Amino acid sequence: MEKIREAAAMITEKCLIQPRIGLILGSGLGGLASEVQDAVTIPYRQIPHFPDSTVIGHEGQLVIGTLSEQPVVVMQGRFHLYEGHSMETVTFPIRVLKELGVEILFITNAAGGINKKFQPGDLMVIKDHVNMMGRNPLVGPNDEQLGPRFPDMSQAYDPELRKLAEQVAAKQGTELQTGVYVGVLGPSYETPAEIRMFGQLGCDAVGMSTVPEVIVARHAGIRVLGVSCISNMAAGILPQPLSHEEVMETGERVKEKFARLIRGILQEMSGFNQGRCS
Repeated sequence: MEKIREAAAMITEKCLIQPRIGLILGSGLGGLASEVQDAVTIPYRQIPHFPDSTVIGHEGQLVIGTLSEQPVVVMQGRFHLYEGHSMETVTFPIRVLKELGVEILFITNAAGGINKKFQPGDLMVIKDHVNMMGRNPLVGPNDEQLGPRFPDMSQAYDPELRKLAEQVAAKQGTELQTGVYVGVLGPSYETPAEIRMFGQLGCDAVGMSTVPEVIVARHAGIRVLGVSCISNMAAGILPQPLSHEEVMETGERVKEKFARLIRGILQEMSGFNQGRCS
């Protein structure tokens, strides 16, 4: 709690609003942060107890301001287990967002498509996930100030927010997929055999993030909307090797469609009034 409060206090000193909505922008999707108005930008390395992001496509900074007239805090880049971070470090920003007053969290990522009906460039609303990382961020002593010992995960991805996303996409004429995301440790891409196994388990997309953040967000009582950008088809689906360059290229290609969807969802939300940080 001391670390969380120190980080939140530093951020609060610099911002002019109290954010109620948090956004985590995955690989190639960070451009949306440039649309935040009256923005205060804080590099992660300046925030107490935050590490620096080391992945290409992750700017490594916090952006606080308004987007579609909603007070938001945007994580332009995230931390991953494969960078060598602990679960505590990877999910620490979620605890800080909660301390800042965040009640709803939009989590985005770039993911490989397992469902053969998907195509690179599709957007997928996450309805559930499978944790194949071999770890859980809640292992260890539980602090009741942060959340319950055994949090319910039966509706990890908020049904009302998912429905809202589908309604906004329909209004915009954007085809929106729905599916199950499987989180793996990385950093190597999955083998074709692993992808076949995940498909048999009912998974539609695969990535190396999101699951720890969602678990901690739900532990903290934060409502979650998850959206994956299908950046490429997973190993063995198409006869071609996988690369991070393809992930970034797809993110660039769909960035406006993605931004339009997020803006539309924010515009439909109510009950989050802009207020000054105390």
